[in-house]
Amino acid sequence: MATELAGTRRPGGRTERTRIAVLQATLDLLAERGITNLTVDAVADRSGVHKTTIYRRWESTDGLVADALRLGTEQPWTAPDTGSLAGDLRETLLELVQYFTEPGLRELPTASVLAAFHSERAAEALHGFYEDRHRRSAVMVTRAIARGEVPAGTDAAEVVRVASGPIFYRLFISRESLTAADADTAAEAAAAAARAGVFVRDSGVGE
Repeated sequence: MATELAGTRRPGGRTERTRIAVLQATLDLLAERGITNLTVDAVADRSGVHKTTIYRRWESTDGLVADALRLGTEQPWTAPDTGSLAGDLRETLLELVQYFTEPGLRELPTASVLAAFHSERAAEALHGFYEDRHRRSAVMVTRAIARGEVPAGTDAAEVVRVASGPIFYRLFISRESLTAADADTAAEAAAAAARAGVFVRDSGVGE
């Protein structure tokens, strides 16, 4: 969850509206300018919230970006349910490919990853976002275990990491193009490894 603001927060109240206005402005400007060109003055202008209020609650652009990235954990997202682990992973990866490659969508997630290299607080917030996604994705492996598709004790988070790895490699390392076929291949490979017991951990299903 995002960091609590000073004062009383009521659903739909003034404090909450202020928080959302400031953090949404931060995300918009992060996507447009990147963290190195983001300023509190620009956020104040975009949000309509006085910069004194912003400094009092968030202290700096680092604080703004970190809190804004935590908004992702407040958004509704559920793992797909296609009836197979490979199918669930495929749908998840297709969404990831779309989010990072489609104009109008790709700017913010790309800027968020880059922000993590410039700000420790942003890095911690981004880590928290993906931890949340791992927790929400775990049901894909839980269902697969119940179907007898993969062994009990399969580490759900590791399945998602291995499936997503080739996507992020192409996005940020090799800078290759991404297609639906790449998502299919990554999903099938991770599902096959899971069926073979590669991700079984003694401690049970990972979060």
